Amino acid sequence: MTEAILHVAHDVMGSPWIYLILFLLAAFDAFVPAFPSESAVITAGVFAASGAPDLFLVIVCAALGAFVGDHISYAIGRTAGGRLLARVRPGTRRRRAFDWAARTLTERGGLLLVVARYIPGGRTAATLTMGAVGYPRRSFAIFDAIAAVSWGVYSALMGYVGGIAFENDPIKGVLLGVGLAVAVTILVEGVRHLRSRSRAARSASAEGPDGNDGDDDDGLAAGDSLAAAGDPRGN
Repeated sequence: MTEAILHVAHDVMGSPWIYLILFLLAAFDAFVPAFPSESAVITAGVFAASGAPDLFLVIVCAALGAFVGDHISYAIGRTAGGRLLARVRPGTRRRRAFDWAARTLTERGGLLLVVARYIPGGRTAATLTMGAVGYPRRSFAIFDAIAAVSWGVYSALMGYVGGIAFENDPIKGVLLGVGLAVAVTILVEGVRHLRSRSRAARSASAEGPDGNDGDDDDGLAAGDSLAAAGDPRGN
């Protein structure tokens, strides 16, 4: 069974169509997160260690697909972001992702796009939110190019490292590459959680006797603006 899977995988990875597949997966993953784009790029990176597909082309196609997909998601946010957010129930994981994106956009601007690559559900939330609040398209394109290229390089090299480590066993190489990517995601999530707790503790200590310091939370305020009726940019 394993031999048959490896045979099919070698055929797919050795086909010129793999580059189009990677492009499409990376593009659709921007607004349909169920598409396993990162796993596909990591797998391609593993097989690239053996010579096929070409590592450079894997990175280029993955990055281009991510860039195009992000712009489609941004356009959706510009036209229907407010209505989409209004349908997301408060307290859900998806709503928390949008609130995080709104808050981080306030704090870090376009760097949100780079950070969001390593947050589960963050990419979709970030691109839709930036479109919904009317973030300048040119600035979005610049930061997104950085995010897309860095993600393409990171994902492909995670696989390439696994491919080199297990040159004669691609399945173990894929597992190593995916494991490294998961470890990075957990690390980023851990740091983000600690920063959130630290921020919450500072806010609690700064509150007045009535338990309210009079300032609205930036992320929630930005999130509320996305849901403003009639205008997805909150105007």
